[in-house]
Amino acid sequence: MMKLTPTLSDGSHFPLPLPPRRRYLHPPYPRAGMSSSSSSSQTEKAAGASPSVPPLPTNRIVLGCGAASVDYLATVAAYPKPDDKIRSTSLKVDGGGNTGNALTSAARLGLKPRIISKVANDAHGRNALSELQADGVDTSYMVVSENGNSPFTYVIVDNQTKTRTCIFTPGYPGMVPEDLSKSSLCSALDGASLVYLDGRFHETALVVAEEASRRKIPILIDAERKREGLDDLLNLATYLVCSEKFPQAWTAAPSIPSALASILLRLPNIKFVIATLGDKGCIMLERSINEASEMEETNVESLLESLRQKVDRNATIPRCISSKSSLIVSADGIGAVSGRLLMCTAEIVPPLELIDTTGAGDAFIGAVLYALCAGMPPEKMLPFASQVAAVGCRALGARSGLPRRTDPRLAPFWH
Repeated sequence: MMKLTPTLSDGSHFPLPLPPRRRYLHPPYPRAGMSSSSSSSQTEKAAGASPSVPPLPTNRIVLGCGAASVDYLATVAAYPKPDDKIRSTSLKVDGGGNTGNALTSAARLGLKPRIISKVANDAHGRNALSELQADGVDTSYMVVSENGNSPFTYVIVDNQTKTRTCIFTPGYPGMVPEDLSKSSLCSALDGASLVYLDGRFHETALVVAEEASRRKIPILIDAERKREGLDDLLNLATYLVCSEKFPQAWTAAPSIPSALASILLRLPNIKFVIATLGDKGCIMLERSINEASEMEETNVESLLESLRQKVDRNATIPRCISSKSSLIVSADGIGAVSGRLLMCTAEIVPPLELIDTTGAGDAFIGAVLYALCAGMPPEKMLPFASQVAAVGCRALGARSGLPRRTDPRLAPFWH
């Protein structure tokens, strides 16, 4: 039977907390569409009434397993030098964690996410739970430890360079497979159309992935960096979204494009791999269903350069350029794979509007989850996800600026 409240480590239920009062040193940045207990239904009604927003996907349930935490975000005029003392220009406490952020992004776009994670029964844990609940994320499968501490991160946002530096404090005790009963896992997976894993709690994540694979539920992996146990998860993955540094770090390939080819060759179950490149957009290598044995091989580096030459330099919103389908895409010294290459530009965010890039990759993944549930082709998915990420960078924190599906800035990408 599905639990109605998060589970304490002693088996009892954790009382649902009231949403926390946010704390600022200075007037807060506006939060797009502040959540309330009825926000999800109101959003759906608004979406249904708007001719510019498409109907919601038939199956909107996604399950995520990974990090949910709290961020302390301090903005500074410039990053300090060693032994410096500086003042923050603003301070904000907000929800964080890759999975928490990505599922919040997906929820605001109209999905019905469920999350498996672990926090402690402390202020950080209660705040993390209440924020997720307020945004419509089902926290029934969260585990709450009576002892220990919840994870949290100090984030220093440099106003000069528009970069952020993160100092992460892990939660204790960490989540282990014994925290998740078989009945809870089965209940969490029931009706899910996708499973998302960020690589945290790798032993528990593997149990989730193995059961999802047994049920033939597609799995999307967020490969931010090399982590313990990640290879086991990648062997079960259907889709892979990587940070800019991961592909070469994992494959030792000489470039990102050749690394993407190597990933598809090493992981035969992967349908596509995306590398997010920050303000340079993203590139995606999609495996073809049909082999292109009669076609001439095309070097992946040359192919990417040909796509770059087609970019409209005057476009300010994300645009996707695709190669032909079913090419034989080769990488020198690595091999060849039948597929196609796509590249997508990023929105050019005016400097005065760019506030904080914290969680931009998580926002992108949340939009990819939505796009997969909605059956968007890659040519639509990539610019849509890039736009969601760019909108989120206009506010302080990973979640404050995340758009809802009725946001007019998403309107050009719905049709």
